[in-house]
Amino acid sequence: MKITTEEFLIDLESRGFKFQEDAIGFIYFGKQYTGAPDEVVNSAIEITLKAQKAFDSSFYMSILERLHTQRISSRKEALKWMDAQGLA
Repeated sequence: MKITTEEFLIDLESRGFKFQEDAIGFIYFGKQYTGAPDEVVNSAIEITLKAQKAFDSSFYMSILERLHTQRISSRKEALKWMDAQGLA
């Protein structure tokens, strides 16, 4: 089942990840800017947290733009791309 970005952020926060208000705003800005669907946005957040161990706005935006330009549309494809890029 696909979840919205809002649900994804709530789930992450319930597991101990804390996002500053500006980070949440930036996440939605990136989503709006790229027109990416929730699953791709959620994948970009996940990749950012795995690679950086914290939320980094510029890294997130770079990942989101790359996933979008590569026409990646699922979490599975995004994680495969992450491995291929050496971000795992």
